[in-house]
Amino acid sequence: MNALTATNRNFRHAARILGLDTKLENSLLIPFREIKVECTIPKDDGTLVSYVGFRIQHDNARGPMKGGIRYHPEVDPDEVNALAQLMTWKTAVADIPYGGAKGGIGCNPMDLTVSELERLTRVFTQKIHDLIGTQRDVPAPDMGTNAQTMAWILDEYSKFHGHSPAVVTGKPIDLGGSLGREAATGLGVVYGTEALLAEYGKSVSDMTFVIQGFGNVGSWAAKNIFDRGGKVIAVSDITGAIKNSNGIDIRALMKHKEGGGTLKDFQGGDAMDPNDLLVHQCDVLIPCALGGVLNKDNAGDVKAKYIIEAANHPTDPEADEILSKKGVVILPDIYANAGGVTNIQGFMWDEDQVNRELNKYMTKAFGDIKAMCKTHNCSLRMGAFTLGVNRVARATLLRGWEA
Repeated sequence: MNALTATNRNFRHAARILGLDTKLENSLLIPFREIKVECTIPKDDGTLVSYVGFRIQHDNARGPMKGGIRYHPEVDPDEVNALAQLMTWKTAVADIPYGGAKGGIGCNPMDLTVSELERLTRVFTQKIHDLIGTQRDVPAPDMGTNAQTMAWILDEYSKFHGHSPAVVTGKPIDLGGSLGREAATGLGVVYGTEALLAEYGKSVSDMTFVIQGFGNVGSWAAKNIFDRGGKVIAVSDITGAIKNSNGIDIRALMKHKEGGGTLKDFQGGDAMDPNDLLVHQCDVLIPCALGGVLNKDNAGDVKAKYIIEAANHPTDPEADEILSKKGVVILPDIYANAGGVTNIQGFMWDEDQVNRELNKYMTKAFGDIKAMCKTHNCSLRMGAFTLGVNRVARATLLRGWEA
């Protein structure tokens, strides 16, 4: 199912549960602003090439909008729109004073040199600089982008508006970035997992884990699970997948990858078909890659008891229904991967303080979700959606949305 269709479906369901006025419901669904720009750059060989960039600013009722910028070949308006809407509900679930936005450029960063990526980032920033800012919209890294990308945006934006380090999150420490930011989403996934398992009298150390995606989020989630005594028995990334029923040494795997190695040539596990990873026998499945990976075709074969949605929209609504009937407990993305959005307040804390605050936000948010589940007799997904949508709706009404 199309990502925007699926996200809208979840929103409409939450709106019905809450009994929202139809006009208000439609108002909350429509993005505040949609931006589409053409970014033409010279390649290193002198030829010109053009890419299309997007920034969808969904809602600012609770504060300035914020959200990642991804560089990926499949970036399109529907995907960016869906992700922007999810950011609105995510910041509300985490109860931080921000709204939702998302951006992207339809390109394959692997095909571009560093200098080409820098030129592309600077041109994109030139096209949107007057529509972003600390009081308007704060970009962040996402798939295909990183701290260096944010540094280029910061520098280009500052040429127009003066020194503005707070215009982006996820920037390098030397440019005012926060300690712990790189690990925040993955660590937040583990805090959320701990909160969920505690409801069932279990802990991370009791469980076996399968993790799809070993990028920024997946690797940090895996490391924190490993350090807590959890057994990660299978992982995958774009190069392949490995398994080890006795548990993979995640610290050794991270060191192997940092040294230029790939999953396929890591000696601490056996190669497996990446397509089998999602249905591999385990207690907890954590998809950390692309959206829509759990669908009606494979949901019936999933063997995990718990699914932690570290990726955005990894579970299609049809798969949601199949998994729920099987009794699989799903921790939804708008809560599970919210760790990265909590760390944007601008406080210069040490890393331990950052992580304590992150844990506090994630624990409180889980309690708030459970309260909504109890009130409305609904799933964790609808508990999270009703929590987020209700907070945005209340802020919208208080500001006088019909004025």
